Amino acid sequence: MADDLINDQTAGIERLLEIMRRLRDPETGCPWDIEQTFQTIAPYTIEEAYEVADAIERADWPELEGELGDLLLQSVYHTAMGEEAGHFTFQTVVTNISNKMVARHPHVFGDESRDKSAEQQTRDWEAIKASERAGKAQKGTLDGVAMNLPALLRALKLQKRAARVGFDWPDTSHVIDKIKEEAAELVEARDTMGHDEMVDEMGDLLFVMANLARHLDIDPEEALRRTNAKFTRRFGAVEAALAERGKTPQDSTLEEMDALWNNVKQAEKASRS
Repeated sequence: MADDLINDQTAGIERLLEIMRRLRDPETGCPWDIEQTFQTIAPYTIEEAYEVADAIERADWPELEGELGDLLLQSVYHTAMGEEAGHFTFQTVVTNISNKMVARHPHVFGDESRDKSAEQQTRDWEAIKASERAGKAQKGTLDGVAMNLPALLRALKLQKRAARVGFDWPDTSHVIDKIKEEAAELVEARDTMGHDEMVDEMGDLLFVMANLARHLDIDPEEALRRTNAKFTRRFGAVEAALAERGKTPQDSTLEEMDALWNNVKQAEKASRS
């Protein structure tokens, strides 16, 4: 019966759950899969989430279909281990998220009016989440912000939480002044202090840069991804230009590469005008 389910391509999620049970079977499963733990699988979960985001960024919809499957597999993996340890099951996970979505959308599933702005819905959402945290004995404003988020994203979430209770600069001019202050402190640390102090000051500068992005309604992760892509594209063009001259970056001067970089930059600007 189990083999029938595994070979049934129309069985949907039940087929995938059974595949995972078989992979984790201590007697007949895959040795690698049997050895895995929450801790060893977590990095793969994060990696798959980024690959989903990458496929969306590239608008590669066939690739996105595959990456969403890979991400779903991570949830199935964690729930299989949770079931084995007696913590939870796939069905309880589904029930919990379903209950949460219903509770957080009273304007859709309850009797609240849908006649509200997106901003008001966001405020209502945050109020419901705050109530949920209170029920979990998470009393502090910053409680519940995941420790293992990417540092830039976690900085943004911490700042948003603090801003909701009034701990925030009133406008961007104050944030820019703070950036100047932190930049000067980083220079001072470089010139007069040790490496640990430089790390601290660099963290302060990055934190306040994330704050400026928040004030400008910019996602700093998205902004940095775009700059990473731009740098990759432009440096690739520099390498191609050098190759036409029979050269590589290793046997070129910084001045030569910088001149080519500026040419690529100007060409991109011209193509957009």
